[in-house]
Amino acid sequence: MSGRDDGGGGNNSYGRKTFKRSQAHFADRITADGRDGWPVAAGRYRLVVSRACPWASRALVSRRLLGLEDALSLAVTDPVQDDRSWRFTLDPDGRDPVLGIRYLSEAYDRRERDYPGGVSVPAIVDVSSGQLVTNDYQRITLDLATEWTALHREGAPDLYPASRRDEIDAVTEDVFQDVNNGVYRAGFATGQEEYEAACTGLFRRLEKLAERLEKQRYLVGDTITEADIRLFTTLVRFDAVYHGHFKCNRWKLTENRVLWAYARDLYQTPGFGDTVDFDHIKRHYYQVHTGINPSGIVPLGPDLSGWTTPHHRAELGGRPFGDGTPPGPVPAGEEVAARGRP
Repeated sequence: MSGRDDGGGGNNSYGRKTFKRSQAHFADRITADGRDGWPVAAGRYRLVVSRACPWASRALVSRRLLGLEDALSLAVTDPVQDDRSWRFTLDPDGRDPVLGIRYLSEAYDRRERDYPGGVSVPAIVDVSSGQLVTNDYQRITLDLATEWTALHREGAPDLYPASRRDEIDAVTEDVFQDVNNGVYRAGFATGQEEYEAACTGLFRRLEKLAERLEKQRYLVGDTITEADIRLFTTLVRFDAVYHGHFKCNRWKLTENRVLWAYARDLYQTPGFGDTVDFDHIKRHYYQVHTGINPSGIVPLGPDLSGWTTPHHRAELGGRPFGDGTPPGPVPAGEEVAARGRP
């Protein structure tokens, strides 16, 4: 999710120009062998996220499930960014206490001066140099699961099992095109045909996913995988922002029996719901996208209490963490504020 004006008019431009998901410009990888010059090392890097952003939320969930909190420190930005980029106004003096910067764009500029693209989260920054390492939102979580294994907690689940990768990749590609990206194509559409095509494709895919999930607890196999993380981060935002703000309103998530139960199951699984901040989500979308919501008014709804109701998905079997165990308590200082929870 980008947060710097790249010449297109800033926050006011959302909904006024055709949406196109940009590729990650900084695609270096942090690997066990350090082949890109960035070896995995505890304490060397800082993960920068917005709790509002679904792409960043993937990294939050993965980091929690794998127990990387001590190895990879966390910086959380203000959900309401300005045209200069994501800002650290939630921290004392408006600076990230580790990186010492006010805007994430400063880490981008240290990597490449006058970089013309947007400043996006998630981003991983090298602490000692203060420069961006990667903003490759598609690759970051896969590498956390496969390259950071030496630093995983005991009992960490295998989120990208080798025997299932082809199936996971196929499912996540469909989810990315039609769901993760589909809500944005609908919400930022500048014409009726463009909107209808995106919205139709979104709900067609959701209905196919519901058919798949009616018979099995998780998307691939009988444990949580990368595929579930990628679908969850869109579903958890669906009724709060995509249904109304992005006009994805053929039905609400709560009106689909299977997907609503599936989303609640994951939400109530340690590592998922404890990373979600509905307050940040709503304030970001409704206050930043002024091209769509010029008043900046944030709606009071929806009622969030349903997220903690019984889901009965365990009746389908499955083992959330496989042979592993749930993550421990949320580290001190990383808890979601009370008003961001059901």
